[in-house]
Amino acid sequence: MKNSRRSFLLFSIGAGSSLALTRVALADAAKLSEADPKAQAVGYKEVAATVDKSKFPTYVAGQNCGNCSLFQGKSSDAWGGCTLFGSQQVAATGWCSSYSNM
Repeated sequence: MKNSRRSFLLFSIGAGSSLALTRVALADAAKLSEADPKAQAVGYKEVAATVDKSKFPTYVAGQNCGNCSLFQGKSSDAWGGCTLFGSQQVAATGWCSSYSNM
């Protein structure tokens, strides 16, 4: 019985610390900069309202990363993943020319 209890406790502590480290790693994920060449290639802006409408005529008011189908965060997240940018996070208030609501 002692070995089972000890094994359970060690496993629980290990699993809990792994989850905590994963959460910290996600919180510290790099945020995409507008100066990044990948961001510039698709016209990424951290604030959708600053999109140059003459350069990106497909932009429509109300479109932002937070309601894009490529956004991997929750609707309440300020930053989240995007399938275009790998491990870098995008601002939920942002926008790029790959916006899709499908």
